[in-house]
Amino acid sequence: QVQLVESGGALVQPGGSLRLSCVASGAVFGITYMAWYRQGPGKQREWVAGITRHGVTAYAEAVKGRFTISRDSAKNTAYLQMISLKPEDTAVYYCNASPYANVWGQGTQVTVSS
Repeated sequence: QVQLVESGGALVQPGGSLRLSCVASGAVFGITYMAWYRQGPGKQREWVAGITRHGVTAYAEAVKGRFTISRDSAKNTAYLQMISLKPEDTAVYYCNASPYANVWGQGTQVTVSS
């Protein structure tokens, strides 16, 4: 099993930037894929971006060109660099690691507001 801890969320103005971090511990040797999800107010959790152990990335259309996912295997950490933030990016952001799909961290709050 793995444990996931997200951090880096904050209140930022529209157009601002943030970098989120997700540190994995436990059975990290089994992780093949890491992803970021988010859940906005009154919305269902949605997939945002993912990265394979070989560095192949994919993004939801809503964030493509603004968000960048990366991974430091030596530190067992995944990052989400976010630029040009919009109010609709406001959400609690969670990371997830395959094959431990049922494991979630506590999330980190991102609020985009003037």
